[in-house]
Amino acid sequence: MAAFLQWRKFVFFDKDTVKDPDDNGKNFLLPKGISASDSGRVLHMEGKIWLLMRSLQLMSFQAYKLRVTHLYQLKQHSILVSVGQDEHGINPVVKVWNLDKRDSGNPLCTRIFPAIPGNKPTEVSCLSVHENLNFMAIGFTDGSVVLTKGDITRDRHSKTLTLHEGASPVTGLAFRQVAKVTHLFVATLEKVYCYTLSIKEYPKVELDTHGCALRCSSLADPSQDSQFIVAGEECVYLYQPDERGPCFAFDGHKLLAHWHRGYLFLLIRDVKSPNKTCFSSGESSPSDKQLLTIYDLDNKFIAYSASFDDVIDVVAEWGSFYILTRDGKMFVLQEKDTQTKLEMLFKKNLFVMAINLAKSQHLDSDGVSDIFRQYGDHLYLKGDHDGAIQQYIRTIGKLEPSYVIRKFLDAQRIHNLTAYLQALHRQSLANADHTTLLLNCYTKLKDSSKLEEFIKSSENEVHFDVEIAIKVLRQAGYHSHAVFLAEKHMHHEWYLKIQLEDLKNYQEGLRYIGRLPFEQAESNMKRYGKTLMHHVPEGTTLLLKGLCTNYQPSGDAANSEEFIPIFANNPRELKAFLEHMIEVDPRSPQGVYDTLLELRLQDWAHEQDPEKVLQGEAVLLLRSDNTVFDKALVLCQMHNFKEGILYLYEKGKLYQQIMHYHMQNEEYGKVVEACKSYGDQECCLWEQALGYFARKEEDCKTYISEVLHHIDQNNLMPPLLVVQTLAHNSTATLSVIKDYLINKLLRENQQIEDDERKIRQYRDETAHLRSEIQELKTSAKIFQKTKCNMCNSPLDLPSVHFLCCHSFHQHCFESYAESEAECPTCTPENRKVMDMLRAQDQKRDLHDHFNRQLRSSNDGFSVVADYFGRGVFNKLTLVTDPPGSKSVGNLEVNLQRDLLIHTKRNS
Repeated sequence: MAAFLQWRKFVFFDKDTVKDPDDNGKNFLLPKGISASDSGRVLHMEGKIWLLMRSLQLMSFQAYKLRVTHLYQLKQHSILVSVGQDEHGINPVVKVWNLDKRDSGNPLCTRIFPAIPGNKPTEVSCLSVHENLNFMAIGFTDGSVVLTKGDITRDRHSKTLTLHEGASPVTGLAFRQVAKVTHLFVATLEKVYCYTLSIKEYPKVELDTHGCALRCSSLADPSQDSQFIVAGEECVYLYQPDERGPCFAFDGHKLLAHWHRGYLFLLIRDVKSPNKTCFSSGESSPSDKQLLTIYDLDNKFIAYSASFDDVIDVVAEWGSFYILTRDGKMFVLQEKDTQTKLEMLFKKNLFVMAINLAKSQHLDSDGVSDIFRQYGDHLYLKGDHDGAIQQYIRTIGKLEPSYVIRKFLDAQRIHNLTAYLQALHRQSLANADHTTLLLNCYTKLKDSSKLEEFIKSSENEVHFDVEIAIKVLRQAGYHSHAVFLAEKHMHHEWYLKIQLEDLKNYQEGLRYIGRLPFEQAESNMKRYGKTLMHHVPEGTTLLLKGLCTNYQPSGDAANSEEFIPIFANNPRELKAFLEHMIEVDPRSPQGVYDTLLELRLQDWAHEQDPEKVLQGEAVLLLRSDNTVFDKALVLCQMHNFKEGILYLYEKGKLYQQIMHYHMQNEEYGKVVEACKSYGDQECCLWEQALGYFARKEEDCKTYISEVLHHIDQNNLMPPLLVVQTLAHNSTATLSVIKDYLINKLLRENQQIEDDERKIRQYRDETAHLRSEIQELKTSAKIFQKTKCNMCNSPLDLPSVHFLCCHSFHQHCFESYAESEAECPTCTPENRKVMDMLRAQDQKRDLHDHFNRQLRSSNDGFSVVADYFGRGVFNKLTLVTDPPGSKSVGNLEVNLQRDLLIHTKRNS
C-alpha cells in the first residue's frame, strides 16, 4: 500500500477559466440545469442532449420527452448511447444515436429499446459500451446487469441477457479488451466482479468485498495494464481480471474517479464540508466544496491539486482537461510541457523523480541521458561518488566518456573509475585508451580477480580491444594474463613475443608455432627462427623439415631456401636440414644445393678424409647438375677442391683452364694429357703447351718432343713460329727439333711437287679447251647422235641439238629445259663455273678497295681486322694462263657465254 502523505505535490497544470469567444472575454457559461456530461462535448439537461463544439458553440436536440439520465460517447466512433425517460414512472429507455447522420436536422437514432432487467422495473445506475460496438452493459439499482451482445446499433443483430444479479446497486461498469479476450468489470456498493465475455459460459470472478459509490470507478489505460480502478472510502484499488492489484491510501470521501492520459483524477469532498452519505454520493449540494487531485501512479507524485465549487464532472477533450461546475462555469487544466516539469524537479534536486517522469513521458534517449548527467553532477558535488558513478554509467552512449573520466582520475576514486570503465566495455563503446586505463586501474588496485574476470570473459562477451589489453598487461608485468589473452584470441605474434622475449619459454614457443596454420607458422619461423635455433636447435630443425616438405594438416610446403639464414651459427643442423630437403624433394631450390655444397667442401677442407668419403659427397653433389656453375666453381676454388675444379672446367668446356690449372701446379704429364684429351676441340692447347715447356728452364725435352710430334702430325704451327717459341728455352738444343724440321721440309717438298703437277695438268686442260673453241669457230659440227640424252630413246624429228654434242627430242627438251639457249645436261656444271667467275670478279674489286683503304687509314690494324671479319683472306685457288698465251679477258663476251653453255664436261 502506498501512503498518499508521502507523495510530493507539484503544479504540473495551469488552471484557467474558459472564456466566451463571442462575448469580449467574459466567462463561458453553460446552460443552467445541466446535470451530467460525457467526453466533454456531450451534455444533457432534462430531455435535451447538448453538443459542445471546439469553438464553444452549443447545439441541442430533444432526445427524450421527460429527462436524460445517462450518456456514453464512444471514443473511436461517432456513436452516442443515452438512457432516459419518455414516460412517467420507472420506464428507462436506451437510445443509440449516430452523430454523423441526420434525421430532420437532428442526429439519427438507429435503435431504441427498453432498459429493464427481466420484468422488474428498476432505475438505471450506470452504462458502458465496448469500443467494438458488440457489447453494451447496463447496471441497475437492484443489483442487475443487462448485457447486449452483437451490433448494438441494430435490433436484428443483437441479443440481450441478464448477466449479473445481486442485492447491492451496481455503481460502475467497464470493458477490458486485451488481445482477443474481453472482460467486463462490475462494481457495486459492496463488491467487485469480473466476467470473461470471450467464453460462452461468461465465468465470473469475485475480486473484492469492497465496492464504491457511483462514478468512483474507471478503467486505466495500457500503461497501467488496463486495470480496473475502484476508489473506496479509504483506498484506491486496482484490479486485474483474476485478482486485486496494488492499492493506494488516498483518504477522503470520493465523489468522482476518472483515468485520463496516465493520470488518476480524484474528486474528494472537502473536509470542511458537511458529510453526506447516500447512494448518489456523486450529487453535490449547492454548498459543497470539492478537492480535485491529479495523481501520477507510475511516478508516485501529485501532479495537481486544487479546490472547486460544486463540480459536476471532469472530462478530457481536445488535449486538455475541463472541470464543469454547477454554476455553469468551465475551467480548463493545461498540462505543462515535459521540459518545464523537469526543470521544476531539477530545482528541487528531485532527479530520480525527473528520470522516472522522463521515461513515462517517452522523452528521447538524449534527454534522459542529460538528466542522468545532471543527477550524477549533483551527487558528485555532494561527495557521493559511488552514487554519482552509477548515474554516469547510465549516460554511456550519449555522454562523452572523457567528461566522466576526468572527474575520477584521482587515486582515491580509482574504484569508481574502474566501475565506469567496466560498464563502458560491457556496452562495447570503449576505445583503446579506455582499455588501457581500465587495465591500469586493475593493476594499481592489485585486483587480480577482477582482472582475470575481465580478460577471461567468453568470446561473445569481449568488449575491449584485445591487442591493447595484451600490450598493457605485458607492460605491467602480468605476463601470464597477457599470454592467456593472446592465446585465447589467437593473437599469435603477441603470444610468441611474450613467450620468447619476456618469459624465455622457447620450448613452449616452438610448440605453439607447430600448431599454427601454415602461413602464420611460416612467418613466425622467419621472425623467431634464429632465436629458437640458438636455444632449441634440434626441435627447430625438426619443425623446419616439416614446414618445408609437408606441413600438416594443410600439406603446404615453404621455400626451404628462405630459412637457410636461420642456421647461421648451426652448420651441423643446417647440413642435416639441407640433406633432408634434397632427399625428400630433389627439385629443391638452387640455394639449397649451393649451400649444401659449401658445407660439404668446408667439412672436406677442415676434417680428415682418409677414405675420401667427404670428397665423394662433394663430387656427387657437383655431378647432380643442381648447382649453379659459377657459384660451384667459386666454392671449389675457395677450398682448393681439385676434383671439383677440374670437373667443372671440363663440364664448362674450359679446356684452356684445365691445362692452365695443371701448368700452375707444374703437372707436366697432366698438361700433355689435357692436350691429348681436348686438343681436337681447341688446337691452340698444343701451341700453349709448347710455349709453357719452352719457358721452363728445367729439362722438358721429353714433353717438348711429344708436343712437337703432335704439332707436326696435325700441322698446327708454322715451323718458324715453332723455332721462335723454343728459342726462349736454353735447354732446348737443335737435337730437340731436328726430327721436326726434317719431317717438315720433306712434307714441304712433297707439297711443291704436287703443286707443280697440278699446274701442268691445268695447262694441258686449258690448251685442250682452246683448241676446241677454235674448232667450233672455224669448222662445221656434225650431229650424229641417234638417241635422246634425256629419255634414251631413238631420236626422231623434231629434235634439238647442242654444240656440246647432246641431243634431245623436242618434247623432252621442252619438258626439262630451264632455258631455250642452254643444254639441260650441261647447265649445272656451267652454273658452277659462272659462280666462280663472279666470285673472282667481286674479290678482285674488293682487293682494290682494300688496298686504297689501307693506304689512306691511320690505323691499318683496324682495317685488316675488319676485312678478316668479311672473309677477304679466305683461301682461293686461281687458274692462270701460261706465259705468252692470250688472256681470257680478251675473248669476246658472246664467245665466253657460248663456251660456258656448250662445253662438254670431260668424263
